[in-house]
Amino acid sequence: MIKRLLTIILILSSVISFADQVKFEMSAPNAVQIGQQFRLSFSINEQGKNLKLPDLSNFDVLMGPSTSQSTNFQSINGRVSQSVTYSYIYILRAKTEGSFDIRPGSIEVDGKVYESNSLKIRVVKGQPQQQAQQNNQQGGSVNISKDDLFVRVSFSKRNVYRGEQIIATVKLYAEPSLPIQGFEEVNLPEYEGFYTQDIDMPQQISFEREVYNEKIYKVGLLKKTILFPQQNGTITIDPFSLTCLVQQQTRQRSFFDDFFSNMRTVRAKINSLPVSVNVKDLPSAPASFYGGVGSFNVNASMSETEVSTNDAVTLKVTINGSGNIRLIQNPVLELPTDFEVYDPRSTENVRSNDNGMSGTKTIEYLFQPRFEGDYTIPSIGFSYFNPASGQYTTRATPEFELHVVKGDEEQSATVISSLRKEDVQLIGQDIRFIKSTNSKLKQKGFTFFGTTGFYSVYGASSLAFLLLFLVYRKKARENANIALMRNKKANRIAKKHLREAAGFMKNNQDEQFYESILKAFWGYLSDKLGIAVADLNRDRAVEELQNREVEKEQVDGFVVIIEQCEFARYSPTRGSKARQELYSQAESVMSKIERQIKR
Repeated sequence: MIKRLLTIILILSSVISFADQVKFEMSAPNAVQIGQQFRLSFSINEQGKNLKLPDLSNFDVLMGPSTSQSTNFQSINGRVSQSVTYSYIYILRAKTEGSFDIRPGSIEVDGKVYESNSLKIRVVKGQPQQQAQQNNQQGGSVNISKDDLFVRVSFSKRNVYRGEQIIATVKLYAEPSLPIQGFEEVNLPEYEGFYTQDIDMPQQISFEREVYNEKIYKVGLLKKTILFPQQNGTITIDPFSLTCLVQQQTRQRSFFDDFFSNMRTVRAKINSLPVSVNVKDLPSAPASFYGGVGSFNVNASMSETEVSTNDAVTLKVTINGSGNIRLIQNPVLELPTDFEVYDPRSTENVRSNDNGMSGTKTIEYLFQPRFEGDYTIPSIGFSYFNPASGQYTTRATPEFELHVVKGDEEQSATVISSLRKEDVQLIGQDIRFIKSTNSKLKQKGFTFFGTTGFYSVYGASSLAFLLLFLVYRKKARENANIALMRNKKANRIAKKHLREAAGFMKNNQDEQFYESILKAFWGYLSDKLGIAVADLNRDRAVEELQNREVEKEQVDGFVVIIEQCEFARYSPTRGSKARQELYSQAESVMSKIERQIKR
């Protein structure tokens, strides 16, 4: 008995009231018809007095207030919490058509006056109930007025800049008395010409009242998508369709129909109307523009400020903000020519919600200084276009000072770079010195020394050694020549990336497939032409290929492949046949360039 009593006391003592802060709220439907009755409710989490209503002269107050109290207990980790809600309810009736602002109500709690939120109520003309017509065929489709059931897509903005984010919302509109049971054959819009990012939606569709074209509907939110236009001009969203399952009352046709039910579910197919978005081109961009449209900040940090030769250093650049952050290209980092530089690696942490896309993009630049000395890692300029101001804004990272000391001689070696850090190899080992010592030959009986055979063998051996030495030295020189080594290995490394692309294509990994094709071509041209990837662009690549007497057909093929890959990464998924054709074209073009290019 004592144990039970102690338990009860412990529970009661652990009850914590959530009323640390008074919450006073007013609620009502946002749309009603003339003559319709509705509830205006006030709720508060503390007991109050002297409730004062706002001006309700545009409505008839039919009843109120009726008061009620509800208590909710919740146990979290053994601690019991209590919340109490006091409600005051009035029944109103709309008198006149229009949009009315309901100012805050007020109530007194412990000598202090608190105000509620304000409301806006739209009053529209009364609507006659419309009985949907249906086919007489069992399980057939139903004919419902297009004003009573339809679907539409709306945009947060209809006039935008290329790359500016907008929100597309797909909603179902239904006459309030129409019972919607579910959906079939849902074909929502594909948004061709946009880069898209879906916003997470609840699995269960909830309906709310909304006024559209001066009529009240119950509206269900089907889909929300963030769109980034990728082309200029007018982009039209083609009509889309879905089938609604609507419950309808049927006439009694037999004894059994009346016995079981006089309701059945019929299908109503509805189509949207086409809708367009006008996209303006961006003004002339500065050199430090990498595709960012929105509002961003940039900062940077460096892993080390003092290293030995051949040690790896990482410069981390972080871009954060809201806008098309996934579409921002990696900024160019200008480093001393005697640094070994690797392809940057980027990661993203992005959120998508009703406010659009926002988050962080982090780029890591890996490089190795080859010689001792003091170096300045330059600032990186980053410009983005701000649609709100219609202008470019430029940010910049700070400069960093890097002190390089001479490393261990035994560990020093020439390093060559493929496209990945893991491919780094050591070459160019020194030829060890062959020490010779004086030796005396003693003649005892017949000796081979001095004979014709001796000189023949000696001459042949010396010649063979000389040839081997020259070949070995040529190899060592070639290995020490980074540009030459990269030139020779360019085709092999490119084929490796094409094989990776084939694997991604087989597994339907679209983004990785197109990235591997791009990596194969840009890496190949970088190694063949002796130009850093960061310094390569489409125009320069075309010029260099033409200068090295590559046929126009192959140069044009290269441009087409690059354009298709870049567009496919930011557009809706293409079919497997299109990917296979692109892969075959990439293999063919690269093979022909390899045969034609002049070193």
